Amino acid sequence: MVWLQKLLIVVQVLSALAMIGLILIQHGKGADMGAAFGSGSSGSLFGASGGANFLSRSTAVLATLFFCSTLGLAFLGNVRPTGSQSVLDKVTQPAPTAPAAQDAAPAGSASAPVPGAPVSSGSVGSPVNQIPSK
Repeated sequence: MVWLQKLLIVVQVLSALAMIGLILIQHGKGADMGAAFGSGSSGSLFGASGGANFLSRSTAVLATLFFCSTLGLAFLGNVRPTGSQSVLDKVTQPAPTAPAAQDAAPAGSASAPVPGAPVSSGSVGSPVNQIPSK
């Protein structure tokens, strides 16, 4: 299945590049309008409206090839294996939780204050609860 997808990608890119090249080298339908009104010779007022030439037919073939390869890539991108489950079906166990943090210090040890940290006594006048003033 992977080789088919790679082949379709190569076919799509090559057909797109070839189609761009063919479209750029073709003349538009109104390219001979100036020649029709006196600056050149033309068979009729709007030019000859003959059948499709080689460039326009090959552009149509490349456009069809590009369209078919795009449909094939869309189909291959949407195929799911038959035994697949949804994401919610795959989740059967709860997510692991972090171990509980120890709030209390071990018995028999005194917690030492951190140097440079303000000491909070919980009172309103303590430096921790005051807004510094200039």
